Amino acid sequence: MSEALFSLRGVVKRFEEREVLNLERLDLQAGLITVVEGPNGAGKTTLLSILALITPPDHGRLFFDGHEISHSGKQLTAWRRQITLVAQQAYLFESSVEKNVAYGLRLRGLARAEREQRVAQALELVGLGGFGPRRARQLSGGEMQRVALARALVLRPRALLLDEPFANLDPASSQVFERVLAELPGQGCTVVLVSHALEQAHRLAQKLVYLRQGRLAPQAGQ
Repeated sequence: MSEALFSLRGVVKRFEEREVLNLERLDLQAGLITVVEGPNGAGKTTLLSILALITPPDHGRLFFDGHEISHSGKQLTAWRRQITLVAQQAYLFESSVEKNVAYGLRLRGLARAEREQRVAQALELVGLGGFGPRRARQLSGGEMQRVALARALVLRPRALLLDEPFANLDPASSQVFERVLAELPGQGCTVVLVSHALEQAHRLAQKLVYLRQGRLAPQAGQ
């Protein structure tokens, strides 16, 4: 079995007085597609936010690639740049598709020629070749989600986290997502996704994690 890319030990997260996550031990293996399931309010989105190093846990320890993460540490930005989160709703800028996809690469200081090459490759991968000059917010909902996926993939993250990636997608976009995600472990990318689209999620899943009331459950519905 591959080593864990993410390890959580005694992780607890509360919002005000409400405990939303309490995980004694959770290991997410490198190079796999892990699907996280559970009813609304189970803590799935909070888990993704913690894994993305956006939300710090109130208690417990989080490890990424064997390194314990400190949200006050100098290495936090470097770790964050290896992990990309795709939200359920595509948040795109009022600019072209190309500029949206290239945004993270510009922040990383990549040369223009390399940015353009990687953006073109990412758009081809999600079936949007030639869409670069179009206005991102004038696309259909499914196309906007594909742009968001391309913006994540162009960074070549070690871990890709997705919150309900199949929600509100048209059939063509849904097929694109499923195809692209299935190929990522073979390219060295670990995938963790939350989904209520169980048929698609189960086709992709190499590991299933069930949450109920913020805790791990041995099987769905328990």
